[in-house]
Amino acid sequence: MREKIRDLDIRRRTDVSMDDIARNINPLLRGWIEYYGRHTPSAITPMLRYVNQTLRAWVMRKFKRFKGRKTCAGQFLTRIARESAGLFVHWRGDPSDVLLDGSRVRRESHARI
Repeated sequence: MREKIRDLDIRRRTDVSMDDIARNINPLLRGWIEYYGRHTPSAITPMLRYVNQTLRAWVMRKFKRFKGRKTCAGQFLTRIARESAGLFVHWRGDPSDVLLDGSRVRRESHARI
């Protein structure tokens, strides 16, 4: 699955818009989510996280203000995921399922003082 995402070369395709990327990748994601979500759900989460990391790398190349700023690029993607959840198939579920802001810890997991 990762190899197929790598073959699309999304990270370097700064000449295309996010809508074009969504059109290319959504049929693949839909098929993988249907199959692996039913048979081996534990395999789908790392793959979706990898897709989001690829999108974050694309954002960092496409927009100069995010160059070298993973967290800011992740927060930008999180904002887009909330505003237009239907853009990518895997963004339609719970937005906290796959972290986009670069953090490895969910907000509710942090200790509150």
